[in-house]
Amino acid sequence: MKKKALSILFVVFLMTNLVYAEDNGNIAVAAEGNTPTAEVSGVAARSPYFLIFDRAGTLIEALDNPYKGAGRKAGVSVVPFLAQKGVTTIVAGEFGRNMIEAMKERNIESMEFQGSAEGALKKVLESRK
Repeated sequence: MKKKALSILFVVFLMTNLVYAEDNGNIAVAAEGNTPTAEVSGVAARSPYFLIFDRAGTLIEALDNPYKGAGRKAGVSVVPFLAQKGVTTIVAGEFGRNMIEAMKERNIESMEFQGSAEGALKKVLESRK
């Protein structure tokens, strides 16, 4: 009985934290430059930069993409890199199949967008309301 109650509490704890993480997750915008006025990069995994915004839309940091020149595994390398930054949504012009699968495994959402990083951020924030 005690073991079952602990198991139930653990599951409730995990579910609560997953919802909290989703609500509070950071947003990564694949960008051609390191400022919010930069254009969204056409391909997520090969993006020169990732702009990391908090859930309120404040720019936290601009990261150089260390995998932009990687071979076929760029997408699966970028996902854990961004997940470590608390990212739950990634925006880019398009996503490769391998990157999409890697994001699904980590419950990271994707959004395709063309235009400025500011415009992409606005679209994500509107979709979260």
